[in-house]
Amino acid sequence: MRLRRKPWVDEAIHKFDDFVISRGQELGEEKKGRWNEIFGRVAPLYAELGMGKGDFMRGIALKNPNVNFIGIEAQQDVLYKAAEKLREAEVSNVRLLVFDITNIENIFAEGEIDRLYLNFSDPWPKRRHAKRRLTHRNYLLKYKKLLKKNGEIHFKTDNRALFDFTIEEFDAVNVEILDMSYDLHSENRPENIMTEYEKKFSEKGEKICYVRGKFCGGI
Repeated sequence: MRLRRKPWVDEAIHKFDDFVISRGQELGEEKKGRWNEIFGRVAPLYAELGMGKGDFMRGIALKNPNVNFIGIEAQQDVLYKAAEKLREAEVSNVRLLVFDITNIENIFAEGEIDRLYLNFSDPWPKRRHAKRRLTHRNYLLKYKKLLKKNGEIHFKTDNRALFDFTIEEFDAVNVEILDMSYDLHSENRPENIMTEYEKKFSEKGEKICYVRGKFCGGI
């Protein structure tokens, strides 16, 4: 659900300019292939597509200080909340971008990303909107170019129909499934870091589906 826009955020978000690239700031080809330079160190690069309010990003970045993280969110008001959490937690290995994932190939070079996270993406339930799903094969083929060899995709959702669709799309573009669960929380995995949506859904007793995969050869 799209939130009502808060105009005051357009100005307030600039207090995070040290780690946030907000709406209207320059974000283009000049950053492709330069993310290690932007972070000021050479490290694995992980990106979360559609990061929401930042619970997952805060948790995983704190747990993995030797990884460079990028959180991408199209809604600036939502990303502002994430920036507040990261600043409060004194997280230093994250950069946040207000950006439309449709054009993700404009900001990353081929083979630049080590891992992609897609957590509770919009299911776009109507069949005619299938191409808008972030696990549609058209998106997956973009991700394939941006991921390093053996780079991974991690996907979580409470929507079983979207999960089944994703598994079919993985198969269509030769994504090898490395790990999968239809009820992630029943397995009590200590490494799992929950998003704000995940906490809400799990408290209602809804099952969380999870899959981890990597691309294998051509399609």
